[in-house]
Amino acid sequence: MMRKLSLLFAGALMGASAMSLVYGAPGSTANAAGSETYKQLAIFGDIFERVRAQYVTPPDDKSLVENAINGMLTSLDPHSSYMNAEEAQDMRVQTKGEFGGLGIEVTMENDLVKVITPIDDTPAAKAGVLAGDYIAKIDGEEVRGLSLNDAVEKMRGLVNTPIKLTILRQGADKPIELTVVRDIIKVKAVKFRVENDIGYMKITSFTEKTHDDLENAIDTIKKQVPNEKLKGYVLDLRLNPGGLLDQAVSVSDAFLTRGEIVSTRGRDPKDVTRFDARPGDDIDGKPLVVLVNGGSASASEIVAGALQDLRRATVVGTQSFGKGSVQTIVPLGENGALRLTTALYYTPSGKSIQGKGITPDIKVDQPLPPDLQGRDLTRGESDLKGHIKGSDEGDTGSGSAAYVPPEPKDDLQLIFAEQLLRGEKTDPAFPPNPDKAVLNQ
Repeated sequence: MMRKLSLLFAGALMGASAMSLVYGAPGSTANAAGSETYKQLAIFGDIFERVRAQYVTPPDDKSLVENAINGMLTSLDPHSSYMNAEEAQDMRVQTKGEFGGLGIEVTMENDLVKVITPIDDTPAAKAGVLAGDYIAKIDGEEVRGLSLNDAVEKMRGLVNTPIKLTILRQGADKPIELTVVRDIIKVKAVKFRVENDIGYMKITSFTEKTHDDLENAIDTIKKQVPNEKLKGYVLDLRLNPGGLLDQAVSVSDAFLTRGEIVSTRGRDPKDVTRFDARPGDDIDGKPLVVLVNGGSASASEIVAGALQDLRRATVVGTQSFGKGSVQTIVPLGENGALRLTTALYYTPSGKSIQGKGITPDIKVDQPLPPDLQGRDLTRGESDLKGHIKGSDEGDTGSGSAAYVPPEPKDDLQLIFAEQLLRGEKTDPAFPPNPDKAVLNQ
């Protein structure tokens, strides 16, 4: 039996996980292909053969077919697409939250791979790779000329296989040769820290490990800060592009004791699935502030919308991305996978955020640094060509600037959230009154 996967992402797909949530339309609503449809398919076949036979240079048949399929799917909406076998595998790896690799965060600079940081207790860190190193060669092959994705793919591989890196390091008089043995790299979906009397948790994406990482973060914060001293928590969902629907539900449920978290609705009126919270609040009723901006999309909007509608948290920041659609992943065996939009999701109050986004309870803008001023960093579903127009989209659209300062001291949205929790700032929206929860009747 073919398994379908449900995920929610904005922009480029970053992963998926097994989940039987989104049902295909029942047979009664699907019309068999009529004679006109078969005529159109015949036209496609005729054009395909003419291109193969007469194009100025011999085209690649596989690429022609893949591009034709993608043309059909992308004409539906920006989030439906065909993934070949390699892309489908990359999706599975990233969503799983672990892969065979070295354990370094990298970027591209001056045509070389620059190490932002080696992850603690990984092969790269143990082998002596340092932040600021430049990787010039991978197994003897020059990095110059490769894209960042190509270089990353070469560094990933089977566990327990070696790879030789040629590194340029400031202060070293010659290149450094290091042999690193790949191991399983587990990517932390939740980063956290204690800000004196506040627990700070940032969810970077919704992978298979997100809820477990969140539980670990909460447990650790509780151990580090006595309950009587802990003022509350900040849940940072900024720049979070989304991910797995089941993980968005689990994360929301961690803070809720009752109520509907989210519902998904397909094209058939009967195709509705609801997800409800279970008793138990992992942070014991402590105040919670959620941060969002234009980079908060899809699964992260489900969490923000549920906590806002059920009056469990105060949402601070700027308008979120506004991706309110659900994609079903249908594996096609060795031929890759189909990603198809099959439903929209709705917050507990019955609102669709498609093309609109989550409006914060308290708007706090984050100024751009001088080097970014004048650049348009606004992101929103409503700006995407061919997007599904939301029922509540309106003329204002969705999205806002997707920028978070690298230093907490410059982060006005985070500072405001902490001041709310400490009572240094007041606002009618904080703390929220759960008795005024907006429920879908």
